[in-house]
Amino acid sequence: MKFLKLFSLLLLFPFGIFAQNSNATVESFKNTWTKRPEHIPNNVSVDAPLMGNGDVTMSLGYKGNCIRYYLSKNDFWRLRSQSDNLSGPRVAGFVDINIEGLNDGAFTAQQMIKNGLTTCQLDKNTKTIIAKSWVSATENLIFIELEAKNEASKISIRLNSPENPQANVKAGKANNIYWLSRAFTDSVDITSGVAIALKTINFKDTITLRPGKKILIALAVESKFKNKKPLGYVLNRIKNLNENSVTVAMQQHNKWWDAYWKKSSVVIEDTVLMKAYYQGLYTMAACSRDPKFPPGIFGWTTTDKPSWNGDYHLNYNFQAPFYSMYSSNRLQQAIPHDAPLLDFIPRGEWYAKNITHTRGILYPVGIGPMGIEVTKNHPSHINSKDAEQGGLFLGQRSNATYGLLNMAQYWRCTYDKTYGKKIYPYALAVVNFWEDYLKFENGRYVIYGDAVHEGSGNDKNSILSLGLIRNALDLILDLSTTLKIDENRQNKWRDILSKLSEFPVQTRNSKKVFRYTEVGTAWWNDNGLGIQHIYPANAITLDSSEELLTIARNTIDEMQRWRDQNTSSSFFTAAVRIGYHPEVILNELHKYALRTYPNGFQFNNPHGIENSCTVTNAINEMLCMSVGNNIRLFGAFPKNKNAEFKDIRAWGAFLVSAKLTNEMISDVKIFSEKGRLCNVTNPWPGKKVLLLRNGKKAETMEGLQISFKTAINEMIELRSIN
Repeated sequence: MKFLKLFSLLLLFPFGIFAQNSNATVESFKNTWTKRPEHIPNNVSVDAPLMGNGDVTMSLGYKGNCIRYYLSKNDFWRLRSQSDNLSGPRVAGFVDINIEGLNDGAFTAQQMIKNGLTTCQLDKNTKTIIAKSWVSATENLIFIELEAKNEASKISIRLNSPENPQANVKAGKANNIYWLSRAFTDSVDITSGVAIALKTINFKDTITLRPGKKILIALAVESKFKNKKPLGYVLNRIKNLNENSVTVAMQQHNKWWDAYWKKSSVVIEDTVLMKAYYQGLYTMAACSRDPKFPPGIFGWTTTDKPSWNGDYHLNYNFQAPFYSMYSSNRLQQAIPHDAPLLDFIPRGEWYAKNITHTRGILYPVGIGPMGIEVTKNHPSHINSKDAEQGGLFLGQRSNATYGLLNMAQYWRCTYDKTYGKKIYPYALAVVNFWEDYLKFENGRYVIYGDAVHEGSGNDKNSILSLGLIRNALDLILDLSTTLKIDENRQNKWRDILSKLSEFPVQTRNSKKVFRYTEVGTAWWNDNGLGIQHIYPANAITLDSSEELLTIARNTIDEMQRWRDQNTSSSFFTAAVRIGYHPEVILNELHKYALRTYPNGFQFNNPHGIENSCTVTNAINEMLCMSVGNNIRLFGAFPKNKNAEFKDIRAWGAFLVSAKLTNEMISDVKIFSEKGRLCNVTNPWPGKKVLLLRNGKKAETMEGLQISFKTAINEMIELRSIN
């Protein structure tokens, strides 16, 4: 059977039906689909219902008389350091459910964001079939329930997989359990394998689906990285499953999701933005939890030949989905980001030594897990200046440094010393590279031969790298001081930081704006890299000089990249960070959220999950900005709109909560995890502030900025004194 058409969209009502009031919560939101005739590119399920537990992922499609469930697993890749579709994530298998008499019937689907439960309805003449499906949040189990309305239908169920001569596929049946194993063992650097077992819990071989009866299908999925004998494991796990155990599994599933949603929350009046906010958090929960195998560029795998080899694309695409995980207090979803970057250190050291003749690490544009390099010897760039020593760099020197952005955010939001020690070798390798690569000329450090864009040329002082280096040096100084490592090197790092070249500027339309490079690329018409030194590199904040802030705001005005296919994920938050017009940002964010498929993927954006949390991240920053260890409550949110949030994670390892009602801020609570100094912009300018420590009145403070010491696990409340 050929590749199935993926489910399409509901354009008229893209967000389903939900309560139109400011008290709407995640329980209110659902996605709604209807069938459409367009063919969808087969590299990612861009418009399909998406389910998963951060390890096993599942999407679905419908064509002819068949529902197909696409099963994938984050750690199932063909692991070979080679390009040309020789390496990348691979499909684990398909579950094909063929339904007699239901050829190309009408299709609708709804998915509850609160737990991923997905209900499809297929209609043809007098036949109606209901299919409910979910991926267990606590085990690698999948459940599909089928029900007939009105009249009976014969159905057949088959485990299947894509045709691929490189794959070693076996299938069989044991004691009414169907199984399939798929492995890549030939001509690879690291072998990989996955096994799937399937059984119908309350029916046997011949299945006639009758009204009033339900068929319950259960699947178990496992890989050789989690179990040395995955087939034996899944067969054993599934054999004793019954209806009672499914009920228990659903209870555990809902318990996990309930706890997930309680990690932080946001309420604003715009329910379109609220739905998009929680949709992003759902997406990342469904595809990111395996600490060694983060999701690739598409998150869900539906073909063995994904675009860009389904890689970890290191010049923003890979990092972008994780931007909001830290402020949203979803650390379990954030931690997978680091593993492939850390695993690639030996190869990065080799490239630095043999290409730039420096210490440290130099990374190509795309890598995979476990040290695999999926862009190596790219056939489109053989004998091209874009490739060096077999690696695809496209002239850029910044990829490894870009990898520090999310690590820095995790560190600054937690000050977890164990985590700091884990990332320190990577951070040090990045800084070592720049110590050797930078040129000191006329009293300043200069970057030569570093393309700001892929293949943009021999640029000097890429504005992106100038921001990334500042982040790297700030981070290494903080790590070194806190962990008391390499303290004798701090003077050198401070010297580089103080003498690093300024951000290049130019004049466009009579306004001074940032230039993409000092010499070389001046501007780019369809990408936001010219503002990424602001965010995510954190190099310009509301504490920066007014001159820099004016140039930054002019640049946002000149770019207007609110719907850019590249870097929308950073453009909104960059605007927030510099105090751009809050009403404009919210309005553009609202329009942005409406340009999505029901599952939250952006229309016509080929880059998979990179924009999954664009809305989430921007809203968090508008409500609680903490860059530079200075907490600003509602600092970039319109004061005439009501909002509240709970447990947004801020720099300094603080969990912050507050309300904005009728232009008044109240209920300010700051929980200190690490007992660090807390700096807050006074929420009530011109008024004194009373501190309560663990419920007891403490000191009174005043001024535009207030600073106070905290104790480990101390709850601080701030109240205005009239």
